[in-house]
Amino acid sequence: MSLMGSTNMSYLNPKTVILIGIPGLEHVQFWIGFPFFSVCLVALLGNVILIIIIATECSLHQPMYIFLAVLAATDLGLCAAIAPKMLAIFWFGSHSMAFEACLTQLFFIHALQGMESGILLAMAFDRYSAICDPLRHASIFTPLFLVQMVLMVAIRTTVLVGILPILLKRLHIFQSVVIAHSYCEHMAVVKLAAEDVHINKSYGLFVAFAILGVDLIFVFISYILIFRAVSHLPQKEARFKAFNTCTSHIVIFLEFYILAFFSFFSHRFGHVSPYTHIFLSTIYLLVPPALNPIVYGVKTTEIRRRVSQICIMEDDSW
Repeated sequence: MSLMGSTNMSYLNPKTVILIGIPGLEHVQFWIGFPFFSVCLVALLGNVILIIIIATECSLHQPMYIFLAVLAATDLGLCAAIAPKMLAIFWFGSHSMAFEACLTQLFFIHALQGMESGILLAMAFDRYSAICDPLRHASIFTPLFLVQMVLMVAIRTTVLVGILPILLKRLHIFQSVVIAHSYCEHMAVVKLAAEDVHINKSYGLFVAFAILGVDLIFVFISYILIFRAVSHLPQKEARFKAFNTCTSHIVIFLEFYILAFFSFFSHRFGHVSPYTHIFLSTIYLLVPPALNPIVYGVKTTEIRRRVSQICIMEDDSW
């Protein structure tokens, strides 16, 4: 019987849910698992190498690279929260999941998304200070201030996202336990309920705006101020150098926020096919962790040089 098959029964306090993977593509999910596994492997290796290089290279103990290391750790957590169950669905047909485990996965996925957004905002603020107020940059971004910023981002995300599973726990009657997704996502679980879910939907929108929306606004403002400051630099070389320090950040910002808002709005207001939405939302969560270390590795001279040294040492050992 198809996992999407439905009955007219309701479920009271279900103990398990069923994740079907990518609806409409069940017959090819086994093969889809391989490119997703490759992306996860690239993300794992790239971010681990990035963290090791930043931790061991004294010249990289600067605010921008410390934030980059936190971003890499966040990306590792995101892959760990999604990939194991998703690949188990694709390769081994392991569709069932405890309801409590589903809520736990939901919390970590959305919390790590919020954490990534907050770190991207912190990196934008760092670039703004370094370019627009370079004389005070070192005195502002002290080690204590960096720790405080990361803690503020983590606390904000934990508190706001932590209420999502609490609100879901207050729901008791569900019209189905089949989630048309490859992982537990807030709106996908909300849509299963046979009760009034206006509070859940409204609070989900509030969290999305309070984290992604607010961060995007301040990132946008930061880069307007940065571009204005860069445009007033007298020398062309100075303008190019200042802009070049921001290009990798801009690529990551665009990649993250465009995919994030497409996934968010298509789930609530869009009319795209289910497999298109779920396929793209999975890409949105897994591709940035794989691309981030590549983008920063290519654009950052110190990281590129250190990776080259590691590769040369490995060649010599052979």
